[in-house]
Amino acid sequence: MRQQLGQWLLLILMNLVGCLALAAPGAKAEDVLRPHIIHIVSDDQGWRDVGFHGSPDIRTPNLDKLAAGGARLEHFYATPLCTPTRAALLTGRHPFRYGLQSFVIPASGAYGLPTDERLLPRALKEAGYQTVILGKWHVGHADPKFRPLQRGFDHHYGYLTSQIDYFTHEVVGVLDWWRDAEPIREEGYSTTLLGDEAARVIRDHDPARPLYLYLSFNAPHTPYQAPREYLDRCAGIADPTRRTYSAMITAMDDQIGRVVEALDQTGMRDRTLIVFHSDNGGLRDPKIAGQTPAEPVADNGPLRGGKGSLYEGGSRVVALANWPGRVKAGATVDGLIQAVDLYPTFVALAGGRSDQGKPLDGVDVWTTISRGEPSPRTEVVYNIEPSAAAIRRGDWKLVWRPSLPPSAELYNLAEDPYEQTDLAARRPDKVAELRERVIELAAKMAPPLFLPEAIEATLKLPAALPTNPR
Repeated sequence: MRQQLGQWLLLILMNLVGCLALAAPGAKAEDVLRPHIIHIVSDDQGWRDVGFHGSPDIRTPNLDKLAAGGARLEHFYATPLCTPTRAALLTGRHPFRYGLQSFVIPASGAYGLPTDERLLPRALKEAGYQTVILGKWHVGHADPKFRPLQRGFDHHYGYLTSQIDYFTHEVVGVLDWWRDAEPIREEGYSTTLLGDEAARVIRDHDPARPLYLYLSFNAPHTPYQAPREYLDRCAGIADPTRRTYSAMITAMDDQIGRVVEALDQTGMRDRTLIVFHSDNGGLRDPKIAGQTPAEPVADNGPLRGGKGSLYEGGSRVVALANWPGRVKAGATVDGLIQAVDLYPTFVALAGGRSDQGKPLDGVDVWTTISRGEPSPRTEVVYNIEPSAAAIRRGDWKLVWRPSLPPSAELYNLAEDPYEQTDLAARRPDKVAELRERVIELAAKMAPPLFLPEAIEATLKLPAALPTNPR
């Protein structure tokens, strides 16, 4: 009886918090929905490597079901690499503003996402949410101040660096598997372990309190590894590397199915927004395969380039959103959406505040996601760093490499979505216009934090792996 009374009091309190949020300046009743948010991110997944994009050999029935019951976000943009994308979605700000625009944080990296940036979990926690991250972090590991529990998350289970062995959970021979602030050694395939923990978190969660679960799989990032049962399910794929890659995605899809099942079992499903996307395009260039090089087998379909590239295949990623009764089922959303937009969109749905930190680059795209209305986003910043930049305004895209010898490429993505025809020589006026915009943004660019460490790495190899939990 006391437990039931406590639950009723908590419900009343949460409703009161929601009413107070409605009273905040600029808030509208229909804007404050306070859903549970399950934010699922895959790692290096190719644009075509899902069933709903027509993959000829990869089966993703659970993602396909979510896409059919929700909206396919067909112009969702990340950044070309992992660390910048994760920083962008956590801050709502472009990575060039705080020095994370170049490369990724390596296992030896001592730097991280600057602590004066206010992160999404902090904003949601202040709005009354429980905040949980399961899986990959990769925005700072060497110093505890950069880690999830210090940045607004209530619970962390997973790893901190760029890539791990799926079975030993080690990176360059050092254990990188954590439960909150403690490193742990346990057996199991990392994808399955993350699904286990996600299902447990949902089953143990009090539905009266909104939940933000950031489920960040390492699949299908290198090293390409999968359990025998999944390799057997993909036995029809002749190429052994592609077979393993496919098995990794199928294993991840199974765990996503378990997440949805847990939401159904707890009665949370109808109040839950699920957003899924990859952190960047699929790997096509073996030079950026990481510490365990592998022959690239990801399929980005007709999109040019892949991970690390400023072309569409590097940043335009597979994505969907699903919320029964709130996101139109079977919809295809063609409006521009970028990873930085998730911060203000989620916080607005939560009834929180987006104006407590530095100015955001992201915009609230909820009506675009839920009803297919025109996107408020008209510009995409692929990346801006000292040696290269790419930007899209409307249908026009500039890829500019100012370092010697300088080069500029111009594409009209409405007429040429696969970037086959460079129009720079024919439209110097448009090149100049977009280049001026890049220069305007670059004037506010922070120096890349990666560069000093890269220079130091040529002289020595610092040991900055997170071996000390404190």
